[in-house]
Amino acid sequence: MRSLGLFLAVLLCCGSLSRAAAETKLFVLPSGDDAAAGSREAPLASLAGARDRIRQLRSEGITGPVMVAFGRGTYFFNSPVSFSKQDSGSEAGPVTYLAAAGQPVHFTAGRTVTGWQPVADQQVLARLPEVARQAVRVADLRGQGIGDYGTLKVHGFAGPNPPAVAELFFQDRPMSLARWPNEGFRGLKKVVNATTLLPDTDRTKQWQNEADPWVFAYWHHDWAELFEPLTGIAAETGALLRSETVKPQYGITANRARWYAANLLCELDAPGEYYLDRKAGRLYFWPPGGASADLATTVLSMGEGVLRAADVSHVRFQGFTLEACRGTAVRITGGNDCQLVGCTIRNIGHSAVSVSGGQRHTVYGCDIHDCGTGGIGMAGGDRKTLTPASHTAENNHVFRYSRRARTYRAGISVSGVGNRIVRNLIHHGPHLAISAGGNDHLVAGNEVHNVVAESGDAGAYYVGRDWTQRGNVLRGNYWHDIVGATGHGGMTIYLDDQHCGHTIEGNLFQRCSRAVFIGGGDDNLVANNLFLDCHPSVHIDNRGMGWQKAATDDPQGTLRTRFAAMPVDSELWKQRYPTLAGTLEDEPNIPKRNALLRNISVGGRWDDLHKGTRSYQTVEDNLVFDDDPNWARLQTDGEGRPTGVVFKDPSAASQIGFEPLAFDRMGLYDDPRRASWPVARQVEPISFDK
Repeated sequence: MRSLGLFLAVLLCCGSLSRAAAETKLFVLPSGDDAAAGSREAPLASLAGARDRIRQLRSEGITGPVMVAFGRGTYFFNSPVSFSKQDSGSEAGPVTYLAAAGQPVHFTAGRTVTGWQPVADQQVLARLPEVARQAVRVADLRGQGIGDYGTLKVHGFAGPNPPAVAELFFQDRPMSLARWPNEGFRGLKKVVNATTLLPDTDRTKQWQNEADPWVFAYWHHDWAELFEPLTGIAAETGALLRSETVKPQYGITANRARWYAANLLCELDAPGEYYLDRKAGRLYFWPPGGASADLATTVLSMGEGVLRAADVSHVRFQGFTLEACRGTAVRITGGNDCQLVGCTIRNIGHSAVSVSGGQRHTVYGCDIHDCGTGGIGMAGGDRKTLTPASHTAENNHVFRYSRRARTYRAGISVSGVGNRIVRNLIHHGPHLAISAGGNDHLVAGNEVHNVVAESGDAGAYYVGRDWTQRGNVLRGNYWHDIVGATGHGGMTIYLDDQHCGHTIEGNLFQRCSRAVFIGGGDDNLVANNLFLDCHPSVHIDNRGMGWQKAATDDPQGTLRTRFAAMPVDSELWKQRYPTLAGTLEDEPNIPKRNALLRNISVGGRWDDLHKGTRSYQTVEDNLVFDDDPNWARLQTDGEGRPTGVVFKDPSAASQIGFEPLAFDRMGLYDDPRRASWPVARQVEPISFDK
């Protein structure tokens, strides 16, 4: 109780909750009682209890602001707590749910696993690798009342994306379902037929007695993954036997395929791996740290989510840790002006936050990591009327995302019209970091690094195949150490398949592969950017005239059907995007009117523009020093963040009209509302083979 009083005093002093005297205050503690009044002396016990108490207060005529303070402890969620329109505040009387300052407040959908013992079952010991037999511990889940483990399901590119099954977390980090190889992938020697794959190893013969083996694979493209069950292992050859009913989107190609197998008790051979015997209800785990590890920190995800809000307005959740659910942690649909502030969202089976519809929702200052799919997704606005939703993701730290669904699950994505991704830090993801599908979005001041780490032919920022998604601005971002993993490698800003109408200005690119990649589109402005050690800095191709010509000309193809779906001939659209309406009459196969202006490229390779279409572009006032990597030198702070740049000849930059970059507005910034500060750098610099 003392900490709650101190918390309120601090907030009132700093003005963050200074309101009229009519503000109602409620208090919640894990030891409270939802039948209580919610006073300091008689606190409530749960978020649902606080919600219901506010409903009662509203029914009694209370209309002013309501503040609910949660005290230290863990609050368990067997299912998400749902908020509806009746739980809204108002502009004059918002509802705020707050975690007490300095008091860890956890909203968890997980269960702590207890009763760990050495493995005594001789049959199990015989199946375990010899190195693991003394290290692995087992817990009887059914004896603890834990019986819902979920069912492993097929998921992957262009397919269903179901919630996760029960996952194990230890010391607040996700553990790995026992797999082989422990890291990376293996290949195929031969595709015998659609259901019989000959691997490049005979180790698979050891798996014939496994009850339920699964495989995660990129069977053809490096950006299309599939998680699927194996029906067995061929005894003589060790071939992987697949189900006839699971159809990889692009088939299986032996010399491109890469895979690993999982859910294998006989491959539980390293610290951090676990195996769940669903039939017996027993969990086997090799804890990092060995026999001295504190197994009190083992948690199994159980509930589907934490928060659900439908048509709710003027409600804020601040300062909580949300964790250990199998689905999306927070889902907001409709409503307006809901805020998720300064929360830590971690160890989630699906995505951290999903916002769909409504207006002016905000995710601010959160730390989001170890999500099964993406981090923050915000959709809203009306494209036909170009009405903005004005959703904002700002000052968030998103990393180690897309653990389960590995491709096309962004750290932060927006779609629709007029949404903002501002001053976030995104890193260590297998595929894209940011996506902004739709119109008139702002992506500004973000720092992105070490993404596209498992994929090829993918971008840190990715959009594609739509002539009408225009007006998006990428300004003042810091992109660095992005190279891609395989195949075609990684792009940084990837405007795929004739995507058009982007403004890319004032960005800093450092150690990036194909920093700006324009895949045959029109009307993209690339201006006042600084490229350091990029290969190349800018690429423009003519795919609409070549391999993509048939798709471009197809009346039923994606480009033309999406074009026909938008009111491009309306006065509003003509005013906003003057060249769009005439696309079909203006040689749509040829990239036109892209402008490269006042850029500086140092120490890499400047451009990779298709020679036959270069005359259709404007390339003016750019400074290029491919052979002089010291012409521009970054100044950095003690943590390696850029603070400025020194040019060998500053007058040359001035003469082309190059404007100073906004280094002080790149990346995260200190704010009392942030979930944590300072934020340690985790950059892994890459290098290019010259």
